[in-house]
Amino acid sequence: MGSSTPRACQLLLFRHHSKPRIYFRASQRSFHDYFVTHLPSSSLHPDSRSSHHQLPRAASKPHTPNTKDPSPAPIAGVSRDTTVVRIPLRSAKHHFGVSVSRGSRPYNEDTYQAGVIELPAFARKSAVSLTRARSSSPLQAYREEQRRQEEKKQQQKDKTSGEGTSAEGVNGDPQVFYFGVFDGHGGTECSDFLRESLHDYIEDSAKKFHLKSTLKIEGVQVLREVSTSQVSLRQHVTRDGTKGEAELQGKQAHALPIPSSPPLSQGDEPKLVIGLEKSLVQSWRNLVGGYFRRFQPEAFSAQEGSPTTMSTILTYAFLRADLDFVEAQVRKTDSESDSVLSDAPLNASDILDSPSYQIGGPRRFKGGSTCSIALISTPSPTPFWHPTSPSTLIVSHVGDTRILLCNTANGIAAPLTTDHHPSSSGEGQRLRKYAATFVTDSFGEERMGGFANTRAFGDMQLKRLGVSAEPEIRRIELAPAEYSFMVLVSDGISGTLGDQEIVDIVKEAKTPEQGSKNVVAFATEVSTEGDNATCLVVRLGGWERRCEGGLGSMSTKESREWRRQEAAVPRGRRE
Repeated sequence: MGSSTPRACQLLLFRHHSKPRIYFRASQRSFHDYFVTHLPSSSLHPDSRSSHHQLPRAASKPHTPNTKDPSPAPIAGVSRDTTVVRIPLRSAKHHFGVSVSRGSRPYNEDTYQAGVIELPAFARKSAVSLTRARSSSPLQAYREEQRRQEEKKQQQKDKTSGEGTSAEGVNGDPQVFYFGVFDGHGGTECSDFLRESLHDYIEDSAKKFHLKSTLKIEGVQVLREVSTSQVSLRQHVTRDGTKGEAELQGKQAHALPIPSSPPLSQGDEPKLVIGLEKSLVQSWRNLVGGYFRRFQPEAFSAQEGSPTTMSTILTYAFLRADLDFVEAQVRKTDSESDSVLSDAPLNASDILDSPSYQIGGPRRFKGGSTCSIALISTPSPTPFWHPTSPSTLIVSHVGDTRILLCNTANGIAAPLTTDHHPSSSGEGQRLRKYAATFVTDSFGEERMGGFANTRAFGDMQLKRLGVSAEPEIRRIELAPAEYSFMVLVSDGISGTLGDQEIVDIVKEAKTPEQGSKNVVAFATEVSTEGDNATCLVVRLGGWERRCEGGLGSMSTKESREWRRQEAAVPRGRRE
């Protein structure tokens, strides 16, 4: 990898279903697939009075906070002494669940990632209470006395136990959670690269742009940003549920995403920002040309003085990661057509005892991957799944993987992404001048150069025609318990099930872990394509009320039962 790559990666190979898979292991630090929180010290189980915090005590490990660790998230409402622990996200089945199936394919090209990422907070500050008591009132005096007692108790605990229970971590902000699903095509080289490295690019981009925390900036500027991908969304009213539920049901019934909230300014160094953006765009022009000769990402600064936002960071990180991946493939030789290179050992290019770090394996990889990631930030250390905690969700998306929310009030699926296909009006207009070979396959779907996605990582053969990794970014302000859960799926599920079907299946499960398994099982059962299927379910504040809104899970129950019966009957026996 070149000097522009944020972290060196070691190449690991092993065989899985008769196909070599390539993994990258960060040399500087491993991904934090755990989160840090407080659990009661005097019990083997979480506080019984906080039933909505069923955290796995058995899977937790003691955590000693330092300047490089994420900040702990205390459990609100717990009055007993607590211990700071690390909990693997995969073990917290009441808060997160994931299920993967390769379908009828010989190997699985889907990957995923879940954990915490080292980023400054991007959540809005909590509003100041308007019911503050007067300074001379008995109520205010009581509150001040309680606060002093809590501070004194905390100081004594820190001195005796040596455990830091402060909410401050590497940058003094609450933890930022990171969830991602990556759907590879043509192999696993690109999706594995994104799983192991994309979060590094995001973290390093935030450092390059000197991103600041919204919780530490006085008078954060709220910007007005309207992109071409959001103009057509103004008539959509998913939040208040005025769209008919029947419109959201059935196979491949996908509604328009909910509108994005205005971004917040998190930096004011225009010369630095302009320089980094211009350098990246110029690198694309020099390497690829074609579509990228006039390429200007929407999130990049159109003029000096434009502040830095999370959209800027994510767009830069996505394009930088894609550039490094494509550039690495260009430098390789297609060894399948070279009899000499095909017989060469994998470590032929190693110098002494220093291995060569390769992106995408030793051979040129012509495939790619779609990507959908979700970042969640809170204004306080209280975790986002707590019913009283507001949070901010940012989605960055490329391709046809999908992210959904379930509205607690009406039970309707609220999509956060759109499919980047040639049939999309916005994507068709963007690429029509370059891709004159739009064709319609036997299923009635438009394709460009044989590919269904107009945005993706990799796919080096279609870069000149405009298949870029410029992400579609959406920011959503989540009120306490406004949504019940979030679902991330690959197209092996979204191509078979409708948004409402996916959400209704999760509603019927007792835990997010069980919900993800049920979604994958049903999609695999009724699918006729047998594609790889991946589903991530993330608990939000309204989880306990997920079946109360609208018709609960009944809105698609009949259609799901019919589809299950239809899949069970052999096609040749139907009358």
